[in-house]
Amino acid sequence: MTHPYTFDPLPQPVVESGQFVFAAVGLDHGHIYGMTDGLIGAGATVKWVFDSDPDRAADFVKRYPTARVAGSEQEVLDDPDVRLVASAAIASERAPIGLRAMEAGKDAFVDKAPVTTFAQLEAVRETTARTGRKYAVYYGERLHNEAAILAGQLIERDAIGKVLQVVCFGPHRVGSGRPDWFYDPAQYGGILCDIGSHNFEQMLFYTGAADGRVSVSTIANYAHPETPGLQDFGDAHVILDNGSTGYVRVDWFTPEGLGVFGDGRTLILGTDGYLELRKYIDITTDNGGGQVLLVNDDGQYRFDANGMTGFPFFGQLIRDCLERTETAMTQAHALKAAELSLQAQGNAVALTP
Repeated sequence: MTHPYTFDPLPQPVVESGQFVFAAVGLDHGHIYGMTDGLIGAGATVKWVFDSDPDRAADFVKRYPTARVAGSEQEVLDDPDVRLVASAAIASERAPIGLRAMEAGKDAFVDKAPVTTFAQLEAVRETTARTGRKYAVYYGERLHNEAAILAGQLIERDAIGKVLQVVCFGPHRVGSGRPDWFYDPAQYGGILCDIGSHNFEQMLFYTGAADGRVSVSTIANYAHPETPGLQDFGDAHVILDNGSTGYVRVDWFTPEGLGVFGDGRTLILGTDGYLELRKYIDITTDNGGGQVLLVNDDGQYRFDANGMTGFPFFGQLIRDCLERTETAMTQAHALKAAELSLQAQGNAVALTP
């Protein structure tokens, strides 16, 4: 069925080579590659990499030949060319790296979860307010997923009316070869703080809410007694300040038979229709991921979002850093999503001993 919508043009690089220089510090999570690819795609230039593991740093340079291996984090911070420091370090170390970057006059761009404690959250809020630097967060399940971006454009075009509820499912596969920190809640922050943070951000974004509260949340280790620190299940209900609601369920139970790491889905209910996002796979079909299903008073539609939207966040972030604006994501929004993650994690009822 032909749809009546027009969408934003594909984003283009926003700077020339060498005009916006950044560095990568902390490569513990593979998301650093998505963060780096996004920035480079928007025109940025990576100059430095630093990691405690020399092999990881060397692999990074092989992939991004403009990067040089720094002898220390301080060498990166002392370089006046570096405008932004990107980090996907162990989750509990991201805020300390970002704080040091901001104190050195750089903007910071960290993987989710951006903080693992309320003390870190308050330190980030204080430092951003005092220094005027940015603490941007890579909520990749929305910012680096074309289905999620297309859904936002459809909501902007009033395709489903006022958004009433956002329901997120974030299943993942544990796999093998995970590092020790993956099993330590003090380092990864807990399941709702870690992978759940993606979903709290989506609740705020799609509903347009500025604040909210977690009404109930749960965590469990149902099936991994050999790693007691792993939380393999978590969920939370959220009441947002504009009367809309959200629900998230995250888990580590993706079966080996699924062709991707997880069947991530988002359901968005509006007053005049609803959306379903099949982000990474559309099971039993050959459609692939990136599928957006829309039903409203005009009809029912399927969009293959791949190649439709690109990833405008990265170019917006670069221009925000250069112009001191907030078009990519406001600081308040990024940190409110983190706050909801901490609330859900901290107040969660443990369902297993």
